[in-house]
Amino acid sequence: MRKKMKTITSLLVLLALFGSLLAACGTKDEADGETGGAAGNPGEASTEPITFTLFSADSSPNWNHMQDAVGKAITAKTGVTLDAEFAVGDPKQKIALIASSGQYPDLISPKGDGGLLVEAGALIDLRPLIEVHAPNIKKVIGEYMPRLQWSKDDDSIYFIPTYNAVNHQAFDAGGPFALQHRVVKEAGYPEIKTVEDFENAIKNYLKKHPTDENGNPNIGLSLTADDWRIMISVTNPAFQATGAPDDGEYYIDPETYEATFHYKRPEEREYFRWLNRMNAEGILDPESFVQKDDQYKAKVATGRVLGLIDQQWGFADGENALKAAGRFDQTYGHYPVQLTTETKDRSFQQTGFMAGWGIGITTSNPDPVRAIKFLDFLASDEGQVLINWGIENEHYKMENGKRVIPPEIQERKNNDNAAFTKESGIGLYSNYTVRYGDGVKDSTGNYYTTSFPEQVIAGYSDVEKETLARYNAKTWKDLYPKEDEFPVKPWGAAWNISKPQNSELPIIEQQVQDIVRKRIPEAILAKPDQFDQIYDTMLAELEKVNSSKAEEIMTQLVKDTVELWSE
Repeated sequence: MRKKMKTITSLLVLLALFGSLLAACGTKDEADGETGGAAGNPGEASTEPITFTLFSADSSPNWNHMQDAVGKAITAKTGVTLDAEFAVGDPKQKIALIASSGQYPDLISPKGDGGLLVEAGALIDLRPLIEVHAPNIKKVIGEYMPRLQWSKDDDSIYFIPTYNAVNHQAFDAGGPFALQHRVVKEAGYPEIKTVEDFENAIKNYLKKHPTDENGNPNIGLSLTADDWRIMISVTNPAFQATGAPDDGEYYIDPETYEATFHYKRPEEREYFRWLNRMNAEGILDPESFVQKDDQYKAKVATGRVLGLIDQQWGFADGENALKAAGRFDQTYGHYPVQLTTETKDRSFQQTGFMAGWGIGITTSNPDPVRAIKFLDFLASDEGQVLINWGIENEHYKMENGKRVIPPEIQERKNNDNAAFTKESGIGLYSNYTVRYGDGVKDSTGNYYTTSFPEQVIAGYSDVEKETLARYNAKTWKDLYPKEDEFPVKPWGAAWNISKPQNSELPIIEQQVQDIVRKRIPEAILAKPDQFDQIYDTMLAELEKVNSSKAEEIMTQLVKDTVELWSE
């Protein structure tokens, strides 16, 4: 059935391409597939108004229905308006409903659940569309085009990769161990290398300042476990603090490629034991496992939370409120915390360019050619500058051949980010195109993105700069182990690998998640003498749901990816 659906879909795409070529009246540009038109596509790209529906598995709290400055410019260039819906809570259920309904949005960005849509026959093969109508996408992806292939057994391209930028070089760190600047200042800017260092800095501040200026109790450490956010704030930090790279729910042996659910690692047990002790000693926020994510962010915005274990994007709304209020000493710095000194934080271990997660065009789309041309415009140099920098002479200026952000705009980006983003649209469209990463320059010698060393530093407050200076650093990344200290991972990242949905794997993985999300909070909140019993119960339950079978399947997927990417 799936092969039949794929055949029908391919025929539809070919018919669309044939119709598009006929409509071009046989011009040389279109017949030869040469670059031309407003979006850099074959022929003159239509700017007739068209609306595409979109569903994204990521939230977008500042979405303004393309009435922001960048959105209006995109519509003016392409004629396209997006009628977008964004996930609330865990997106997997919504993606499953969409896949089973047969009623699809025109464009969809499902993150890790794309397999549900592929198996349902909901997506068209983008390869012929890219070949004829997307020179910018082809240019950006370049040598990595083979990595867009869905799997070893299916050479279709179902997604334009949008979550992993090409040739990306990170210039800053954003998690997961964060301390308020006033906390490290009070402690005399001590070395923050281990969980013990992290803990001592918090305890030192709490002892001297148990309450804030209004008499409200300060909170030592808060976590968020609301739905999928439990992975980012509670479970993922266990592998990050024990010297493992981010492979999602698995630990991948770098020599054998054997996959193991990372909770089974003995060192991670000790990380959770540390959180158990933090709870027993009253350092951990007792609401960590019951608060909703918006409550968590609101708590951060009070300035009472001294330490966080989370990615910066997860608490940015709360931190931005502190910046807007001028309370910069209550914002956060980021430290490469490990359980012991025997391991290194691998936040910056390289994965190479990864396909997998991205945006797809569904079989319900009324005009796949217009859709791919829209995505291709966003991938063009003009499009990338627009979505990253904004409007020339409004959000940036050209000075001596360089793009420069005026001080008043930089101040708004730093201290009024939510309102500025909603108004400008800068940053809202990055996940709808393949793009170059931080550190890549265009033909004019300017960076495609605004994240490069000078601009990163310009985004820091004076308090943040003072903290970094005390640690002999200019950026938070300076505190972390460097990329060249680790080999490039030949499988990319396990969380990004396409998974078959018609197998035992998704069922077992869901059962594992159900167990972990129940038992790990229970173990952390238990009396210390009950911790091991609960953790042992969790491990036994993981075996009962045949977690080893999932590990076996994942091991083969990792091996297949290494083989495919090495061809």
